[in-house]
Amino acid sequence: MSLIALGVTGGIGAYKAVEVARGLQKRGHDVVAVMTHSATRFVGPVTFEAITRRRVITDQFEYGMNADIEHIALASTIDLLLIAPATANVIGKLANGIADDFLSTLYTATRAPLLVAPAMNTQMFEHEAVRRNLDTLAARGARFVEPGEGYLACGWIGKGRLAEPDEIVAAAEAILRPDGPLRGQRVLVTAGPTYEDIDPVRYIGNRSSGRMGYAIAAEAARRGALVTLVSGPTAIAAPAVRDVIKVRGAAEMHQAVMSRADDMDVMVMAAAVADYSPAERAGQKVAKDADTLTLTLTKTPDILGGLGQRRLAKGGGPILIGFAAETQDVIARAAAKRERKHADFIVANDVSRSDAGFDVDTNAVTIVGPDHAESLPLQSKARVAAEILDRVERLLAARPTGSVRQ
Repeated sequence: MSLIALGVTGGIGAYKAVEVARGLQKRGHDVVAVMTHSATRFVGPVTFEAITRRRVITDQFEYGMNADIEHIALASTIDLLLIAPATANVIGKLANGIADDFLSTLYTATRAPLLVAPAMNTQMFEHEAVRRNLDTLAARGARFVEPGEGYLACGWIGKGRLAEPDEIVAAAEAILRPDGPLRGQRVLVTAGPTYEDIDPVRYIGNRSSGRMGYAIAAEAARRGALVTLVSGPTAIAAPAVRDVIKVRGAAEMHQAVMSRADDMDVMVMAAAVADYSPAERAGQKVAKDADTLTLTLTKTPDILGGLGQRRLAKGGGPILIGFAAETQDVIARAAAKRERKHADFIVANDVSRSDAGFDVDTNAVTIVGPDHAESLPLQSKARVAAEILDRVERLLAARPTGSVRQ
């Protein structure tokens, strides 16, 4: 799922932007609307707020401690800046670096791709100044959804009306889901913790939030993969992927993964699966009578190891990525785990850090392959997910056609 800033400017086509927002959401994207003052005279902000379920940004100088830097915060998180409709006025601002409102300031601050859907009178669209501004934006890498021909709001007939919402959404999808090695590939991702029940009230678990696995699933879907997410208990919303399989314990996750393994091209085991589970689950809550309580634990099924053994036995199979959450000797332990589990590479992180690993939005990992270890700096888990999948795509591209599933 991608975060898209939808810029809406002051033209009659603003009403179509409502359907653009809805269409993007149907395809799994998150949308934040940024409206110019003129746009609010055509469509009310509350309309976009109701659809996007996000606050609509209309003023660069709203009250609040952090209001004056909001454009920077949004600029660093969006995956696409889409302006529909884009008037001659805003096109001129963008082309000439004028930043006098939130939308134009957002453009100068972001490094996300720009998609522009112009809409204006035919004569305006053909004016030399407008054409020059469009050429300037194109030279910087902006992409466009050409306006349609027909009756315009001014009564003229010609080219200038805003493209239909479906065309605009398709153009956004082409940018956000480019053709690449992952497109059409079947990818299974595990995420979150597992809870191993002691009784109907208590369980053994860990601090995993599921954010890393969810970020990988979302990024794989953005790249066009057919994603199955097998998730342990989490408090975060699942990304828009093909299938979401909710499980609780390690045995249930093992069954969900193994029963689907033969159909997959890539498997990313990001879940923090419990290594041990109570040998017996009490039918009723265990009373707090004694000063001590002894639990007998048994080893849970080794999901990553089982997948690696299947690959070894078959002489091939899906690309296999594992994770290693460690607190010491991180790289050495991850390298040993990669060899033992027969994985293509292991993503290792030091979960003793307060700013990486469990239950935070950032991570700093080391990708351990057969002949090297590559450390990535502290960054958002979304960016870590992109880095991981860049390397998965390289493995896919290097494989002979038809050699992934065996």
